[in-house]
Amino acid sequence: MTEENINNEEASFEDTDDALEVVEDELNDGEDEEVIEEDVEIEDDDNGITDEQLDEIADTAIAALKDVLKYFNVGEVTIDEYEGDEGELILDITGDDLAVLIGRHGRTLDALQFLISAITVRKIGYRYPVIIDVESYKNRQRQKLEALAVATAKRAVSQGRSVKMRPMTPYERRIIHVALRDDNRVDTASEGEGAARHVVVVPVQ
Repeated sequence: MTEENINNEEASFEDTDDALEVVEDELNDGEDEEVIEEDVEIEDDDNGITDEQLDEIADTAIAALKDVLKYFNVGEVTIDEYEGDEGELILDITGDDLAVLIGRHGRTLDALQFLISAITVRKIGYRYPVIIDVESYKNRQRQKLEALAVATAKRAVSQGRSVKMRPMTPYERRIIHVALRDDNRVDTASEGEGAARHVVVVPVQ
């Protein structure tokens, strides 16, 4: 589904499942998982982004998000814009009955993330981390993952061996890597392929 399709599609979906399928199809449409990971990769602080460019990125991403949300029966929503701890632009959607935008295990939200990132990159011509959230769902998940990362590092150090974490999405794995990057007791690495890809926490000898 191209940006033109989003803006010009005339078909109306009979239910939310149809809209969900459109977004999830985009996630699976020949794209490698690691490409999605690259979409949320945080750039260096000296990337030279000006306030004007950041405004352009935000306006472009918000416009794309509003276009996509037309396909979901979610009523009136508010899109709050703020900067994350790593310098990323976060767009948090709030409103009533937004569970459909999250989906099972955050699957639909991951698809929205990919789609809006792809449209934004195509429009502005360069990559900048834009995170789509729904009522701070990702923020809550991030806090849980950070706590899990710390607990796993403690376990790896106390047992003196590598600890393999459960399979995670690229976004989740990045949170683990960032949470432990300043912990000089351990190193982290991603291993495995596809849906089985996971983080391994290795104690430093």
